[in-house]
Amino acid sequence: MEKKIDFSKPLVVLAPLAGYTDLPFRSVVKKFGADITVSEMISSNALVYKSEKTLRMIEKSPSEDPYIVQIAGNNADLVKEAVLILNDIPGIDGIDLNCGCPAPKVFSHGSGSNLLGDLNKLEEILSTVKQYSNKQYTTAKVRIGVNDKIPVEIAKAVEACGVDYVAVHGRTRAGKYKAPVDYDAIKAMKEAVNIPVIANGDIKDYEKAKEVLEYTKADGVMIGRGAIGKPWVFYQLKHGIDDISEEKKKEIILEHYDAVLQFHGVHGTVMFRKLLHSYSKGYTGAHEFRDLINKISDPKVMRDMIENFF
Repeated sequence: MEKKIDFSKPLVVLAPLAGYTDLPFRSVVKKFGADITVSEMISSNALVYKSEKTLRMIEKSPSEDPYIVQIAGNNADLVKEAVLILNDIPGIDGIDLNCGCPAPKVFSHGSGSNLLGDLNKLEEILSTVKQYSNKQYTTAKVRIGVNDKIPVEIAKAVEACGVDYVAVHGRTRAGKYKAPVDYDAIKAMKEAVNIPVIANGDIKDYEKAKEVLEYTKADGVMIGRGAIGKPWVFYQLKHGIDDISEEKKKEIILEHYDAVLQFHGVHGTVMFRKLLHSYSKGYTGAHEFRDLINKISDPKVMRDMIENFF
């Protein structure tokens, strides 16, 4: 079977971000240059209990190819059940295990970055995904430790489970999103293993992405929060351009808005407010614009507002 993911040149991957990387957003970044898109984090429990909302979160846009679904879990039996459910859903090219989420409610359940504190547990869960998945790829998203940095141990544990690549956020769990990203740790992981390593953490623009790839020698970059409010970063990376026109930005924002309405219905107008808060950052009159759109729930009026403001 032909491999869908080609690491012969560095890839640009959209990171899973709860509440942001839904189908409309993924379809937009895919169109403008992302090589791989990943679903929002899916709880294994919610999947096994057939939560409607969860099944909806897995739906993908036809353009998303390759498409990876990320799951979280710490119970091998439940994770196995979740994988078997995903096996029956066509159009998914891989399953990613979340071993990096620092959120307290995920951590306290023993999932996400909690697994980094017990590498035997991590290997048990990740090997379960690998063993039962019928998808082409098994991958993992990790951080570099819980409180202490153990990047090389983590990289080796993940590699031992037979994953196809690993994405690493260069902070510990304790570092949340504030501590400086340790690109040396990512570089050390890259040198320690034979699988592709994708660098993640504070990659906010084209310049930074180039710098990180150069420094860590990683096989790609994964961009999450840096793409919120500026999804054109994928377009810049794809085309190797530093600059992007206001026209292009407007086109992307409108495309995103239309996609949100199409997927979420009329309620999408309200959902899009928080995204417009990000999109309008740095624009003159942004403050007034935000106050105005916070009161708008009519799709057509909202679209006119976007047209006129950007």
